[in-house]
Amino acid sequence: MATRDAQELETAIIGEGGAVSAVRSHGQWLAHPQGKAVAELGLMDFDASADEPNDTRLDQLRSPGPLPCSGLRVLDLTRVIAGPVATRMLAALGAQVLRIDPPAMPELELSVLDGMVGKRSATLDLRAAVDRETFERLLPDADVVVQGYRPGALAALGLDARALKQRHPHLVTVTLSAWGETGPWAERRGFDSLVQAACGIALACGTGGEPGALPVQALDHATGYLIAAAVQRGLTQRVRTGNAAHTQLALTRTAAWVIDQSADDTPVGEIDAEPYLVEVPSLAGPLRCLAPPGMLDGKPLAWPSGVPAVGSDVPHWH
Repeated sequence: MATRDAQELETAIIGEGGAVSAVRSHGQWLAHPQGKAVAELGLMDFDASADEPNDTRLDQLRSPGPLPCSGLRVLDLTRVIAGPVATRMLAALGAQVLRIDPPAMPELELSVLDGMVGKRSATLDLRAAVDRETFERLLPDADVVVQGYRPGALAALGLDARALKQRHPHLVTVTLSAWGETGPWAERRGFDSLVQAACGIALACGTGGEPGALPVQALDHATGYLIAAAVQRGLTQRVRTGNAAHTQLALTRTAAWVIDQSADDTPVGEIDAEPYLVEVPSLAGPLRCLAPPGMLDGKPLAWPSGVPAVGSDVPHWH
């Protein structure tokens, strides 16, 4: 690899189905065709089109309760960090979150412990007729579908946001991609670290011309909370107008927003994490993790449950 040009390698690896990015400066990214496409996107591209809804339940929320999302049902088709951060936040806000995973695509244990807290977990092979039928039975009674797979992956199964809206106009949908859904990289796989490399963050965090990285997967986490906000905004749109909304988010667009913020070099001292930690059950034993952010009526939010085993639940709504 050391004997080859970085962008030549990028093209070759992508051509073989890999996920990769050459390191670029911010200026190089802005001049790149995909960087130009991303520059046209909003931080949250919110589509509240005036399509006529044909579902009489659109102006109602199911079983209002004490939390902002009490009684709502969320289908979670996400993996790794950004999408799971969003849907675990919705669970903390009262939603019943049912995550659906393919049976032959295992998740890293750390990602399960971090991203599954507060949810239910079921496995379905959406390419198999029986499992697809089960999934289709979930959709009429769901309120929200959050998708975090590579653009085109769910469209091939007729489960992209546009297709879902045609069959189930009551659904609020949010889709997440790495590079945005327009431009030459629209269908590429990607994740936080690759986006940092592509858009100039890695060089900005490096020293002596060597790339570095942000101290956390900040693009993933920031985008996750933006997704949770987009879901609530879409639900508000549904209640006010009877028309469910769709929102698109991209890690690269979040990266552009982060880069545009003014830097604060004020040193940060040691932070005592103890006040923010809670204990929840998991198959790995008691898990000490961060409580969900936020307060309600002067009390901190809490995870509604611990971490389920992957695929341990039946795919139906409680």
